[in-house]
Amino acid sequence: MKPLVLIYWTRLALGIVAALISAVLATMQSADSLNTFLNGITIALLVYIVSYYVLKARFQNKVEKKSKIMSMGIGIYFMSWAVFFILSYSIIYNTV
Repeated sequence: MKPLVLIYWTRLALGIVAALISAVLATMQSADSLNTFLNGITIALLVYIVSYYVLKARFQNKVEKKSKIMSMGIGIYFMSWAVFFILSYSIIYNTV
């Protein structure tokens, strides 16, 4: 696989993982919807930033533009995070 394709699919998977972590932590807190969403966004941003540094260390010499490591997969990351956060939060919240 090409490095940018691998980065893209890694970000998709990390978006799903970040959403599950956000949903689990959100159900452990109060039911204030704004705080739940903001805490979830904070976790998503934290996971994205950590993934940037990990992917940068691994693919720094394999990618032509270093800025592509930061921007590749940003859309799919946050879209997958949003979809799976809403889905998993709804499932967890309604079963608890």
